[in-house]
Amino acid sequence: MAAEASLLAPAIVIAVLVIRTALGELRHPGSAREEWAFATDRKAAAAGATAAAAINVLGWGQIGVAAVAWALIVGVLTAQLFHRAAPRP
Repeated sequence: MAAEASLLAPAIVIAVLVIRTALGELRHPGSAREEWAFATDRKAAAAGATAAAAINVLGWGQIGVAAVAWALIVGVLTAQLFHRAAPRP
């Protein structure tokens, strides 16, 4: 029961991010591609994977399987922030 309840919050956060992207795409076509461009940026992906691994390792003992969901969210948000902060040519 506790594992199911602890997975509810990350599922809601993921749903909110997907809905936000969909609404942005409806308002401004092409915005989803710009918003998720970090997925093809190797440095951003490495930063996100590092953050996700750290959250997974540190959180596994506390919240178990839910640590994977939270690590996914943290990894994606870290990669997105890292991609936006990178200097552009």
